[in-house]
Amino acid sequence: MEIHQTYRKICIAGAFLCGTFIFAQTHILEGRVLDDKDNSPVEGVTVSINDKQVTTDVSGNFSVSLDPKLTYTLKISNAQYQSKEISDVSLSEENTHLDILLHRLEAKESNIEGVVLKSSAKKESIASTIALQKNSAVVSQVIGVEAIKKSPDRNTGEVLKRVSGVSLLEGKYIVVRGLSDRYNQAMLNGIQLSSTEPDKKTFSFDLFPANVIETLVINKAFIPEYTGEWAGGLIQVNTKDIPAKNFFNMQVGVGANSITINREFAIQKSGKYDFLGIDDKGRALPSGFPTKNAFGILSEAQKTDFGKGYVKNFDYNNLSWPENLSFQADGGFNTKVFGKELGVIAVLNYSNLKRRTDTKNRFFTINGENADVNFDYSTDKYTNEVILGSMLNLSLKLNANNKISIKNIITHTGVNHVSLRTGKDFEFDPINGTNIIARELGFKETTFYNSTINGNHKFAGLNLNWYGSFGILDQYVPMLQRLQYNEYTNLPGSPYLALISNGLSQKSGSFFNSNLNDYLYNAGADLSKSFELFGQKQTVKAGYLFQVKDRIYNARPFSVQLQGFNQALLAQSFETIFNPSNFGSNSNQFTFNEIAGNQYRYIANTILNAGFLQLDNNITDWIRAVWGVRVENFDQLIGSTKKSDDRFVYSKVTDFLPALNLTFKLNDKMNVRIAGSQTVVRPEFRELSPLAYYDFDLGATVIGNKDLQRTKITNADLRWEFYPRTGEIISVAGFYKNFKNPIEVYFNQSGAGTSNTFNFLNAEKANAYGAEFEFRRKLDFAGFLQNFTAGGNFSYIHNRVKDTKTNTDRPMQGQSPYTVNASLQYDNSKLGLSSTVLFNVIGRRILYVGNDQVPPIWEAPRPLLDYQIAKKIWNNKAEIKLNISDILNQRAKYYHDLNNNEKYDKTDALAIERLTGTNISLTLGYSF
Repeated sequence: MEIHQTYRKICIAGAFLCGTFIFAQTHILEGRVLDDKDNSPVEGVTVSINDKQVTTDVSGNFSVSLDPKLTYTLKISNAQYQSKEISDVSLSEENTHLDILLHRLEAKESNIEGVVLKSSAKKESIASTIALQKNSAVVSQVIGVEAIKKSPDRNTGEVLKRVSGVSLLEGKYIVVRGLSDRYNQAMLNGIQLSSTEPDKKTFSFDLFPANVIETLVINKAFIPEYTGEWAGGLIQVNTKDIPAKNFFNMQVGVGANSITINREFAIQKSGKYDFLGIDDKGRALPSGFPTKNAFGILSEAQKTDFGKGYVKNFDYNNLSWPENLSFQADGGFNTKVFGKELGVIAVLNYSNLKRRTDTKNRFFTINGENADVNFDYSTDKYTNEVILGSMLNLSLKLNANNKISIKNIITHTGVNHVSLRTGKDFEFDPINGTNIIARELGFKETTFYNSTINGNHKFAGLNLNWYGSFGILDQYVPMLQRLQYNEYTNLPGSPYLALISNGLSQKSGSFFNSNLNDYLYNAGADLSKSFELFGQKQTVKAGYLFQVKDRIYNARPFSVQLQGFNQALLAQSFETIFNPSNFGSNSNQFTFNEIAGNQYRYIANTILNAGFLQLDNNITDWIRAVWGVRVENFDQLIGSTKKSDDRFVYSKVTDFLPALNLTFKLNDKMNVRIAGSQTVVRPEFRELSPLAYYDFDLGATVIGNKDLQRTKITNADLRWEFYPRTGEIISVAGFYKNFKNPIEVYFNQSGAGTSNTFNFLNAEKANAYGAEFEFRRKLDFAGFLQNFTAGGNFSYIHNRVKDTKTNTDRPMQGQSPYTVNASLQYDNSKLGLSSTVLFNVIGRRILYVGNDQVPPIWEAPRPLLDYQIAKKIWNNKAEIKLNISDILNQRAKYYHDLNNNEKYDKTDALAIERLTGTNISLTLGYSF
C-alpha cells in the first residue's frame, strides 16, 4: 500500500497547488515563429507591437499582454529571415494564439533584403495551419493548438478519433490503418511510453485532457530520431510548457448507459476506499499469511485454517441508479523565480463509471459445416471503474537559449466487477449437458506514473536536447474469485451443486491474488546542427537512448477442495457455501490449498541501447529528403535468471532500421511524399511468460509462449496531399507492409472447459498493401452551410498471412479489409454552438486464429454512430456538452464462418455475442 500512500500525497499536493493559483484577468497574444520550409522553431526573432517588443525563445515562442479592445499590427524581424508585417490582429476573450511563418534568406535572395512581406492575421493563420502538416518531414497528421481549442473534445482519445485512418477501441486504444493496437506506439513530450496495460501491448489515450495539449502528431512513416518499434502509427502527445496567462478550468459530468439504467446494478460489497479505486485490504491476503514456499510445507489443516481467513462468499449489493460521474480541474500560471520565467500546469481528474456488458459465449466442435456445442453461456458483467489522476508540469526558462522542464503524470484505476453467468456445459455430460450457474467477483488496481526531465540548449550553432524519465506500472489483484454450480439434467430433481472436487482448479472454487510491478527508465540526448549547403538549409542530427525495463510478477492461485462427497454442503447457496464452519479436516468438509507451479511467478528485464544518425537535406527549393538509420540493440531476459529453469528466456539482437522520406513540394499547397523504412515490433513480457491464466470471460486458459520472435516490418508509402484552405485537405495514399514473424493469438481446442487454450504464436510472414483517401471540406459554398465542415476517409487493405509449414493463407489477426470514417461538424463561434456527428465501420477481421480442427473466429462489421453537441453559456465562460456514443447499439458478433461466404449469417456458428449499450453523458465546464 506504500504506492497508494504516495499517490494520495501527490494528489493532495496537486489539489492544493490548483487551489492556490492567482488568476489575473489579462488578454494575451501568444504564438510561435516557424521556418516556412521545415516547421523548425526560430529563436531570437524580434516581435514589435506598438511600443512593446519581445523576442522568441529557443522553442520559437513569444507572448505579450495587450489591450483586447484594440487591433494591432505586428512587425517581425530577424537578420537571417525576410521581415514580415501582420495586420488586423485582435484578441479574443481567451488568449489568442498565432503561428507565424518566416522565409529564410538565401544567398541568391540578397536582393530582397529590406523588403517587408505583408500579411493579415487571417492569412497567416491559414498559412501556418497548413504548414504544420504540409511541412512535416514524414507522412503524418498534425493537430495544432487552435484546432484543439475549437474542438469540444475533452481528452486525447476524443481528439484522435477525428484523425484520418484512426479509430479507437473502448474509447482509448488506438488502431491505425486497420492494424491492432500492438503495432502502434505512444510518446509523451518526446519520450517513449510503456504500455498502460500489463496484459497487452497498448496505451490508454484517455489519460490526457485535451486543453493541456500543445500539439498531437500522428506519424505514419518512420524517421530515425524516434523509436523504431511500431508499424501502424506513432502518436506524439506534446503538452504545454509555460502558459501565456494564468488559467483555471473545472468540469463536472454525469452520465448513464442504456442497458444499465433500466435495471439494478450488481456491485461488490465495497471497502472504505472503493470510491477512490483503492482496496482497504479487506480483499487482501490476511496479515501473516505465509509466503509461497512456506505455505507449501504446511499441513492440510494449517493451510485450511489460513484459507478460512481469506476465502469469501459470493454475495453482492444492488444499486438502483448506477450513474456515471466525472470531475476535472486544470490550471496553470507563470511567474518569476530568481528572475527566471517559471511556468506551472496542473491537472486533477476523477471519474466513476459503471457499465454492463451482456455477453453470450459458445465453444464448438466443428465438423465441416456442422458445429456441436461444447458450452453455451450467457453472462451479465457489471463493471465499476474508478479513475483518479493528476498531472504536474513545471518549465523553467533560464534565458532565450536554455530551458528545463519537469513533467509528471499519475493515474490510478480501480476496477470492481461482478459477472453473473447461466448456461449449459457439456464437459461432464456430452449428450445431455448440464445446466450451470456461475459467478466471478474481482477487484483490480492499476497505477501508472511517469516523470520526465528534459532540457533544451542552444550554443555555438548547436541545439542540444537531453532527457531522463522514470515510469511505474503497478497492478494489484487482491482477490479474483470464481464458483460454478452444475445441475445434471439426466437426474430429475437434481439440485444445483457446486463444482468442487478433490482436484485444484482455476475455473471453480478458486481465489486468485497477484502483484505486477513494472519499472521503466529512460535516458538520452540528441545534438543537431543546421548549416547552408548549395544555398539550401541542411540539418544533421545524432542521438542516443538508454532504456531499462524491469518487471516482477507473482501470482498466487488458490483452490477450495472436497475429498469426499457432501451433497448438503455442495448445495448451499453462493452466499453461505464458504462460511468458516464448512471448512475442516473431515473428508466431508472443504479444505484449502495453493495451486503450485513456477509458471505463476516470473521476472523480466530488457535493456535497450539505441543510436541514430539523421540528415534533413533540402536538395532544391522543392525536394526535401529526411533519411538516416537507427540502430537498436535489445537485450531481454524473461522468466528466471537461471538457465536450468524451464521459464528461462534470453535473447539479444541488434536491428538496423533505415529510413528514407522524400517530399516533393509541387507548390505552396501540394506535396507528393515517398517513404520507405524498416521497423520492428517486439513481444511483450506477458506474451513470452509461461503464465497460465484462466479467463472467465473467454472460458479458456491464456498461456504465453517463450519461443516468440520479434516481428520485422518493411514499410513503403506514397502520398499526394492538397491543402486548399485552412482546415481543409484532400489526400490519396498507397502503402505496402511486409511482416516477418507476425505475432497472433491462436485458439487451441483440445476439449471443453479449462482444456481450451489461447496461445501466442508467430506466423511465418504476412503482406499488406492498401490505399487511403481522405478529405475535409468546409461547406461554405452555400450560405446556409457556411458553419458546416464535412470530413471522411476510406481505407482499403489487402492483407494475407502465409505459412508454408501449416499451409496458411488468410488475413492477419486484427486486420480489417476496409475502414470507413465520416464526420459532419457544425461550429458557430458567434452563437457558441458546436455539434458533431461521427460514423465508423470496419470490415470483418479475425479475432482469434484457429487451427486444423477449429476455423478462426471472425468479428463481423459493426457500425458505430456518435453524436455530440456543445453550447457556450455565461459570456462564453462555461460550456455545456451532451455526448451520445454508440447510438445504433448493435450487438458485436464473433463467429466461425462455416460456409466460407465471408459474412455472418444464421448458418454460421456464433461464438461470442456482446451488447454494451448506448452511453449518454452531460458535462458542464467553467473557465475562471
